Amino acid sequence: MLAKEWMAVDPIVIDENTSIMKATQLMKEHGIRRIPVVRDNRIVGIVSDRDVKEAAPSKATSLDVHELYYLLSEIKVKDIMTPDPITLDENDSVEKAAVIMLENRISGMPVVNKQGEVVGLITQTDVFKVMISISGAYRSPIQIAFDMEDKPGSLHALINALRESGARVVSVLTSVDHMPAGRREVYVRLQNMPDSELNSMVEKLRKDFKVLYVIREDLSNIPKKSQKQD
Repeated sequence: MLAKEWMAVDPIVIDENTSIMKATQLMKEHGIRRIPVVRDNRIVGIVSDRDVKEAAPSKATSLDVHELYYLLSEIKVKDIMTPDPITLDENDSVEKAAVIMLENRISGMPVVNKQGEVVGLITQTDVFKVMISISGAYRSPIQIAFDMEDKPGSLHALINALRESGARVVSVLTSVDHMPAGRREVYVRLQNMPDSELNSMVEKLRKDFKVLYVIREDLSNIPKKSQKQD
């Protein structure tokens, strides 16, 4: 999964000599929290709403409104931006993006081409979309988790057993985290089936495989609440 397939394309960028007042207006108009800063179309920094807030005069300032607007129009984003920001190549994987964001505790970063031009932005939300897509969560209400020996052929045997039971596999994910050496967890999502068929299938699977859990959950109708996002 390449970043260019999941990133937000044609992002807003600003020249390094743009005032922080203009940067603030753009963020408010477009509902964004960071803007890549460019010089001759190549990225040189990134400015966030936090940078702007920290650079703006305190509410307790003695400046009048005209002096305040003048000051904000004179301060350039190059004076407050984070220079040489972490970027991702458009042909890097989304997995790499996730690792970079996790290790650096950032929620998004610019995506550039070979010429160093900004061609997109990728955020934690995009990574979440990828995770949901590959897991098949929207298409499958049933997930079964297995504790399996990590050896060649074990996964093939499980998939065959599921198919022989009449199950239609939507996705298969595995993890060795938190597992002892030589073991792995396998998470299988299946197309919907009646509880009676599911229970019967699981009982048969328990004879040859260690079933950790079986859950049925509808993720297509999750409640949505208005809240501030990071």
